[in-house]
Amino acid sequence: MAGPLVGYRVLDLSRILAGPWLGQLLSDLGAEVWKIERPGTGDDTRQWGPPFLKDGESNDTTESAYFLSANRGKHSICVDIATEEGSAIVRALAQQADIVIENYKVGDMSRYGLDYESLRKLKPDIIYCSITGYGQTGPMKDVAGYDMAIQATGGLMSITGESDDMPGGGPQKVGVPIVDILTGMYSATGVISALLHRERTGEGQHIDMALLDVQVSVLANQNMNYLTTGTPPKRSGNAHPNIVPYQVFKTKDGSFVLAVGNDQQFRKFCATAGLTELAADIRFRTNTDRLHNRDQLIPLLDVHLVKQTTHHWISLLEPVGVPCAPINRLDQVFAHPQVIHRELQINLPHPSGAIAPLVGNPIKFSKTKIEYSKSPPLRGEDTEHVLKTVLKFDQAQIQRLNESRIVDTGTHPRRSSPRRLE
Repeated sequence: MAGPLVGYRVLDLSRILAGPWLGQLLSDLGAEVWKIERPGTGDDTRQWGPPFLKDGESNDTTESAYFLSANRGKHSICVDIATEEGSAIVRALAQQADIVIENYKVGDMSRYGLDYESLRKLKPDIIYCSITGYGQTGPMKDVAGYDMAIQATGGLMSITGESDDMPGGGPQKVGVPIVDILTGMYSATGVISALLHRERTGEGQHIDMALLDVQVSVLANQNMNYLTTGTPPKRSGNAHPNIVPYQVFKTKDGSFVLAVGNDQQFRKFCATAGLTELAADIRFRTNTDRLHNRDQLIPLLDVHLVKQTTHHWISLLEPVGVPCAPINRLDQVFAHPQVIHRELQINLPHPSGAIAPLVGNPIKFSKTKIEYSKSPPLRGEDTEHVLKTVLKFDQAQIQRLNESRIVDTGTHPRRSSPRRLE
């Protein structure tokens, strides 16, 4: 048995990242995902390069790395939903689907008869997930939402980056579109929960997901730091607002993370690092003491830790259970023995003729193991196949629709046979 969602069908009307991330996750779990794209151009992120996937001769293909990151396992169907025939095709596909994903502006889908109220009349048990920047309701419902703007509006940038009085101080965004990704993940939880509800009751439902809602909800302890005190937390760089020492320290040849999570670990750290006197110092005995006296403790650690190399501290502290880590670049990450063992990089034959290096799903099932059988698709790669097999269109119908640009059966050059994996 491969994937717990085998047998379910997903109509993915989304583009960019949050919706596609949800669609890719559902595909990994075994669902059949039909990705609807614009004829001629496809998903916006197909143009977000370089970098692009390289073929066997190290030449660029037309497949952007960004698009590859969020569209594994999907079937690309290019249909112009702005046309009457195009929207009718998508409505027909919706009637064959269990789940619909869309991330258009509020109200846009109703123009094409593809909104939840229209589709539930055709398929009452449909599960319909809408993803927008600010939600389907409220004073900002019509404002377009972009990840960085949400990081700013939702408070994440106010607590990310060095403090204003430090070199390079000021607000920073997270290094990946974290709000989009987390929204995709929360949406997966909502969709799968709605599937369970449907299994029990036969009822479908509309799921209203907003990037801002997700952003605010995931601030976790920082939310509570504010709500319990009334004082907004400030940026403190890599330092933790509630634990000391828990930050980056410089070493003789670089830097490393020291993440002391409790008083026992602090005593163990001091004993191992040759700082026994600090564990006995009344200023630093408990985490609360260390928080109150952070400005006195950190300079003492700075002076001591910079005397030795990163490898020295990691090899000394890790074996005794003091949480610490080197700060790896991505080349070091994918060469790491644990990352290799966990099979986090996968390689799939791509229809362009290249081998696509991809990142595996982190979920490890004991029974329904995730299988990867399909690379991120070429634009329109599966249009003809799905129209024939799902909607029973004949070749003449498909040719007419293709010639009138209502659908796009794909115009990318392909190699006759993809390279085999070694």
